[in-house]
Amino acid sequence: MSYRSLMVHVELDPSNDSRLTVAGMLAASFDASLIGIAAADPNPPAYGGSGLAAGLVVQEKERIHAQMAQAEKRFRAATAGNAPRIEWRQGFDKPNIFLARESRAADVVIIGPNRAGAVRDPFHVLDADILIMHAGRPILLVPSETETLSVKTVVVGWKDTREARRAIWDALPLLGRAEYVVVAEVSEQGDAPAVRTRTDDVAKWLTSHGVAAIGRAVKGDDAAKLLPELASEESADLIVSGAYGHSRMQEWIWGGVTRSLLTTARCCCLLAH
Repeated sequence: MSYRSLMVHVELDPSNDSRLTVAGMLAASFDASLIGIAAADPNPPAYGGSGLAAGLVVQEKERIHAQMAQAEKRFRAATAGNAPRIEWRQGFDKPNIFLARESRAADVVIIGPNRAGAVRDPFHVLDADILIMHAGRPILLVPSETETLSVKTVVVGWKDTREARRAIWDALPLLGRAEYVVVAEVSEQGDAPAVRTRTDDVAKWLTSHGVAAIGRAVKGDDAAKLLPELASEESADLIVSGAYGHSRMQEWIWGGVTRSLLTTARCCCLLAH
């Protein structure tokens, strides 16, 4: 199993483009195509429908188009000599909508972190919360501090749920390249037989796919704190986890672990819902 096509989001405002370097390296490693993508909506409702509003939309389109041209240059410069095949896509649409739709062309979508938490401008800024819900693809989150992804050691945050099963399956091409994978379940029961059975089952399944994996039980009730601590302790450069939450009206309220990884993770995270 391998990745054949990767997609990386490029922000329009100049930012830390470390994810572009990581995306290029991964594309080279998997001999995969790499799609750079950017989007923004030049027609927010606040503009209304007057003649003045039409003029503002034209101006905004021109501004966004210029930003997209610069974003494409950054993408091509960062991935030159790494990704064997590159492609550029852009659109006048909300970033979440455009990326979710275009993700049909990729095995994995690579994005940057959202340190601020809530996204206030959905017309110009990508919201990872919404993208995870609608992309139907795993999301690889690359922190600004990360410039490489060696995948030597990986921590899988296990929970006996559909989301965790989906995440570990989606991560299998990366896990197959790891030297050491820890399947960890955080539980107040600690190393109880039921917990050990679950983590050992997953580790054995990974072993059957050629992955060097062990199961581990972590005693505690704060997985949002303990899972990143374990990753740091193991010097892991990737955390794999299901994304958990619930809908409340038009919001998506993520659980503690998912919210923590989306906003504070210091190593790469592969999340799937």
